[in-house]
Amino acid sequence: MRKIIGYTLFWIGIGMVIGFLVPSDAISVLLIFLLLVLGYHCFCGK
Repeated sequence: MRKIIGYTLFWIGIGMVIGFLVPSDAISVLLIFLLLVLGYHCFCGK
């Protein structure tokens, strides 16, 4: 369980860094939506 929490916190940190680097809010929202769909597909897909 500790590895999963560490992995999650690491990628949250990476996402926050990317959020600082993306200049447009529209691109940020599109990127967030794309990554949520991809994460859902990887986690719940067969």
